[in-house]
Amino acid sequence: MNTKIGVYICHCGGNISDYVDVEKVKQAVEHEEGVMVAKTTIFACGDANQQEMVDDIQKNKLDSVVVASCSPKLHLATFQAVAERAGLNKYNYVHANIREQVSWAHSDNKPGATDKAIKIVRSAIARVRVAEPLESFSINAKKAVAVIGGGIAGMKAAIELSSMGCPVTLIEREHFVGGHTAQWDFLFTSNETGKELVTRLYNEVAARENIKLYTGAEIMSQTGSIGDFRLKIKITPRYIKEKCHKGNLQKAIEACPVDVPDEFNFGITQRKAIFHNFPSEYPQIPVIDIKNCTRCGKCEAICESIDFSQKEETLEIHVGSVLVAVGFDPYTPAEGEFGYGQLENVITLPQFKRIIDLNDRSLVYKGKKIRDIAYVYCVGSRQPEGDNKYCSRYCCTSVIHAAIQVKKKFSHINNYHFTRGIRTYGKQELLYNDSLKAGDIYLQSYEDDPPVVFSENGKTKVKINDILTGKKEMSVEADLVVLVTGMVPRENKALNTLLKIPRGRDNFYNEIHMKLRPVETVIDGITICGACQGPKNITESANSALSAATKSYSYISRGELSLEPVIAKIDEEKCTWCGLCAEVCPYNAIQKGKSGTKEIAVINDPVCKGCGMCLPVCPYDAIELNSYTNREIENMIDALAG
Repeated sequence: MNTKIGVYICHCGGNISDYVDVEKVKQAVEHEEGVMVAKTTIFACGDANQQEMVDDIQKNKLDSVVVASCSPKLHLATFQAVAERAGLNKYNYVHANIREQVSWAHSDNKPGATDKAIKIVRSAIARVRVAEPLESFSINAKKAVAVIGGGIAGMKAAIELSSMGCPVTLIEREHFVGGHTAQWDFLFTSNETGKELVTRLYNEVAARENIKLYTGAEIMSQTGSIGDFRLKIKITPRYIKEKCHKGNLQKAIEACPVDVPDEFNFGITQRKAIFHNFPSEYPQIPVIDIKNCTRCGKCEAICESIDFSQKEETLEIHVGSVLVAVGFDPYTPAEGEFGYGQLENVITLPQFKRIIDLNDRSLVYKGKKIRDIAYVYCVGSRQPEGDNKYCSRYCCTSVIHAAIQVKKKFSHINNYHFTRGIRTYGKQELLYNDSLKAGDIYLQSYEDDPPVVFSENGKTKVKINDILTGKKEMSVEADLVVLVTGMVPRENKALNTLLKIPRGRDNFYNEIHMKLRPVETVIDGITICGACQGPKNITESANSALSAATKSYSYISRGELSLEPVIAKIDEEKCTWCGLCAEVCPYNAIQKGKSGTKEIAVINDPVCKGCGMCLPVCPYDAIELNSYTNREIENMIDALAG
């Protein structure tokens, strides 16, 4: 029983005190059983107040502390650290949320908000009164990291980890690295091409002895937990020997009778079943698309490098942390969305960028020379009625840069931009200025009144109610309509199931907190970076990759990990092993074991995340959660009901 309790009630600079009478809360709880110190503070998280708390704990020999402030998601770790600095066990600290749960939720009822805050603080005191000091436990950590995804973010993270002296396994699902960046020519705000950037990063990856790169590789299974992940990887062969005669191989590619849409060019061209997208694509060994190969034998007759005897390989790697950088996919418009799939001259921005790269002397699409181009913004983003409510952020800059490039490369191009407002943030605003100076025309619509693409007398037109001219209806006859598509999460159900990384309402991977823990996930030891966690440009993806690499390395750098003791525990006398707890555990942390001759549930401590899913299903009440014991919760309920 803790009998010397310190209670601190935060104003949060007005976020709480504007709606909750914090002085009344202090007066209501300062005489509660065990409370020795009760104070209000403007900012509990401020350095000065933290030091005051340390002094109070040491001076009054407090054995437990309650802070009533904002969400524990923000500052639980902050005040646990305060407790530790003062020599107090950090699990004898309880956080009471009176901002999100009280002042923000009941800003229209100040007396009611104050009464609720009093009850919540009393319940926290009741809980901390019986809180038990806990000690973290240590496990060995494998000093190695698996990076999933060989795009810009993945390669950048692998290089950074390598520079720290950490062995890295870089796993790429496709047979070539670089992701979508490899498909672009000149990049905005840079004189570098996407191919040059990929080449530079790949050469650096290849030069590092402590980076192992596997292409055509997929994660098949994952077991273990932070410090001790074991991944099983399936590697699909290229069906071409590493040492090959490139002259004969090129002849074999030309002899291949199979033509399929080329995904590298977003389906606007065809490729063979043997392919290599461009000379500087890495690794520089072509691959046979075995799904579309007819095994006609023509390539084998020409080139001795073809090897259909190659088999799938499976290997297992042992790492301490996993960094996920699986990237994104461009949004594919629905049939008929702004004429897509129905009008032959309606294409997407990624297709348009490839058309610019593939044409040299004049801009031609499907045999027709292009002069007037209409760009329809926010296709697949900011959808009033669709699933993608978010802004993809990079699209405005990307299309404006493409419009500038097409005008520089080909003469007599007219660009018409149908926008919902331009979002070229930061230095990218300079591109918008360059576009305006070049004579591009910008029209703007409201979000719920998008432009309309239609065909009239064999001509494709785009119509808009332009709010910049008082909603005047305007239309443009276009030779080419470019749909400026946003980013969507890359489809990877198998990986999502294996790693169990939570996703947000936008279906991108979710970090714990965008400011305080921007690359960490709730799955200990697994970090995320790049466009898999939300729309980002290349610079932003690279920056997040460096952050994720640093965080991943911090988990394993010492070879030993200290883990949280807030985990489930089994009462061996009550447990009879019915298996219900193991069935509901989302982390596979519960297994059947024995205590003497009796079968019981056994918790794998490093794997358990303390989620509490197993507690309510146990018919014998044989499971409790450290720091959230029955006694603590019952005390809180009594305080709330009193």
